[in-house]
Amino acid sequence: MGSGIPSERRRCEMAAVTSGAGRCRLSKVGAGRRPPPARVRVAVRLRPFVDGTAGADDTPCVRGLDSCSLEIANWRNHQETLKYQFDAFYGERSSQQDVYAGSVQPILRHLLEGQNASVLAYGPTGAGKTHTMLGSPEQPGVIPRALMDLLQLTREEGAEGRHWALSVTMSYLEIYQEKVLDLLDPASGDLVIREDCRGNILIPGLSHKPITSFADFERHFLPASRNRTVGATRLNQRSSRSHAVLLVKVDQRERLAPFRQREGKLYLIDLAGSEDNRRTGNKGLRLKESGAINTSLFVLGKVVDALHQGLPRVPYRDSKLTRLLQDSLGGSAHSILIANVAPEPCFYLDTLSALNFAARSKEVINRPFTNESLQLHVLAPVKLSQKELGPSEAKKARGPEEEKTGNPESPAPPASASQKFSPLQKLSSMDPAMLERLLSLDRLLGSQGTQGTPLLSTPRRERMVLMKTVEEKDLEIERLKMKQKELEAKVLAQEAVDPTERENCSPTMLLPLARRRVTVAKPLKKAVVIPLQLIQEQAASPNPDIHILKKNRKRKLEHLDASEPQEKAEDCWELQVSSGLLAHGRQKILQLLNEGSARDLRSLQRIGQKKAQLIVGCRELHGPFSQVEDLERVKVMSGKQLESFLKANILGLAAAGQRCGPS
Repeated sequence: MGSGIPSERRRCEMAAVTSGAGRCRLSKVGAGRRPPPARVRVAVRLRPFVDGTAGADDTPCVRGLDSCSLEIANWRNHQETLKYQFDAFYGERSSQQDVYAGSVQPILRHLLEGQNASVLAYGPTGAGKTHTMLGSPEQPGVIPRALMDLLQLTREEGAEGRHWALSVTMSYLEIYQEKVLDLLDPASGDLVIREDCRGNILIPGLSHKPITSFADFERHFLPASRNRTVGATRLNQRSSRSHAVLLVKVDQRERLAPFRQREGKLYLIDLAGSEDNRRTGNKGLRLKESGAINTSLFVLGKVVDALHQGLPRVPYRDSKLTRLLQDSLGGSAHSILIANVAPEPCFYLDTLSALNFAARSKEVINRPFTNESLQLHVLAPVKLSQKELGPSEAKKARGPEEEKTGNPESPAPPASASQKFSPLQKLSSMDPAMLERLLSLDRLLGSQGTQGTPLLSTPRRERMVLMKTVEEKDLEIERLKMKQKELEAKVLAQEAVDPTERENCSPTMLLPLARRRVTVAKPLKKAVVIPLQLIQEQAASPNPDIHILKKNRKRKLEHLDASEPQEKAEDCWELQVSSGLLAHGRQKILQLLNEGSARDLRSLQRIGQKKAQLIVGCRELHGPFSQVEDLERVKVMSGKQLESFLKANILGLAAAGQRCGPS
């Protein structure tokens, strides 16, 4: 057989390598904000011939070349072979220890860093997946070896005196005909798969058993393994009819501040093998089980293809299996895929399909990160004696009932700012010896002349800043109280004023600060009816300060009919103001335009910040204004705006000037 690779396949492999390298470069660009990439590592294990299946002249269809590569016959051209390169290749003579130490054991350290890891066994039915994962009492597989080493690591890292306290829990489930079943609690029924706000996959209602030793693990795992669905086919007497997932969770809690928490998950997955029903002879229930297995594995292949090609949508939700493996493929886990293949020629197509799947999975990029959170350390209250508490705190501890019985002691003075934040009211329920040491330290600090009760749980600089802030707030409260008393005295003084003057007071007068919000209704406008004789006297009066309303009769045309228009008389009132008062108002506006600052100009109606600055600039550039209409000439405002500006300001300024004049 030749050793050349077909040119078409060579181009495909080069394209795959190029696309994978491109994705790696893109991921490194955002490495400052995103976790570093970690490619899915792929190992291939070739099982030996099964007794009774190998003929005298049968030759294996797969042959290993070295520790990382293998070759398989090309079904299109028997003179050529197809070569595959993986992270590891384990031949027929490799042991369980070789597979575990070479591929699985190195990823266990990531669990102690708060990261996730997963191990998947993939391959056709009868290729040895369950043997690789579980093994036998004489040759234990990946699961017992990983649990033994992981428990040993947690015991060493979580020993007394270490920085972290570790705990391990386990869960065991199977996916049977698209149903998630808890093997530790078979009566729980079909479970749902959820995703939390941080993107983590979780299963509500799944049993979690704490384990501290390998004996605890066996006590839970062995009975649960017997609950897994298996069946006999022509190719395997104990064929797995479901996908089994063992979840091991490692929780870490920091014993000292800042009390961080880490969570690492290990997924150990034994996938059911793809089946050719023509060779397995499945019928009835076995045929239905085979259809569900092949469907989920087909979706798994679609997910790997989508990740390999960089498609925008990855069909994780098309199957319960891929939904559960979302963290392992393209997610945040360190993933190991162990592809199991068989050497018999009758398994050639299944072996070729498994190798192609493994080659595509090798290009999938994951982004592991540390699952770490910061938890507040809540201190529980501790009951202390009256000697250890201050006088004010001892009074609070006695309660109101003891105060009512009569205490000859005088009431304690109000606590200072430092006493308000004493931590002695709340201490953690800790070791009595440690508590006694803290209390003795507190008494020692109190005897050295410190003000108030020392703050043991607060750093010195932070404590001083906090006390200073409290003192400033107290001074601010006292200042506001004094201001409120002044305003109240002012209001009491104004109440003694003549009622007529009180009616003319401005409604915008400041009211005293109320202790509670009171909604005051706006005063209603009053209409005053003046006798006609008084109006005539005011009109004839030469006093220019009197402004009256006169009633004029105007005629308004109302077209009731298009041919005969009819005139209708209508009464209307108009304001007549003396010309001297209007001239005085214009003079006040002109004076303010020439002499006022931008802040003074903003006190006028229709003048904002922008127009005020524009008026000041025009005044500095062209000199003082000769008349108010110059605002239109320098294009500060249009004619309509100028007319509205005069109507809004002229009467108010004129009236204010006349009120201030006599005084």
